[in-house]
Amino acid sequence: MSATTQTKQEAMRPVTKQLVVEAPQERAFRVFTENFDAWWPREHHIGAAALKAAVLEPKKGGRWYEICEDGSECQWGKVLEWDPPRRLLLAWQLNGEWKYDPELITEIEVTFTPEGPKRTRVDFEHRYIERMGALAEATRKSLDGGWGGILDLYRRVAEG
Repeated sequence: MSATTQTKQEAMRPVTKQLVVEAPQERAFRVFTENFDAWWPREHHIGAAALKAAVLEPKKGGRWYEICEDGSECQWGKVLEWDPPRRLLLAWQLNGEWKYDPELITEIEVTFTPEGPKRTRVDFEHRYIERMGALAEATRKSLDGGWGGILDLYRRVAEG
């Protein structure tokens, strides 16, 4: 297999993460969705101004976006499926240059599986990254590293 073929295959693989949260399923889902702003890192934003709030509207068809300190809003995507407290499916519509692209959809699926009354397994998958074209490989590498740290912040808030 050539290096180019391996690179293309790597870019097509989804970014997957799995973590266990010491919290009931309902809390794990609610913190991920309705308390999204409490754990989203302030340095991860696309607007020109600093991030004031990260918003995930809790419904199918809801928006996923940021509000900047200057009052501007920057879209990230939309809620494709809303199935509390089990599953969330988001459209990530940021391209490889971290700009909103309404024509691009990669998907983020998050499932919440109880492993006991106070423990939840969270499975995270960011897929269809190859849709980013020439920037897919570099973007996938960035997302793979970035999602791990971001999800660790989520876990801390969910367990707090």
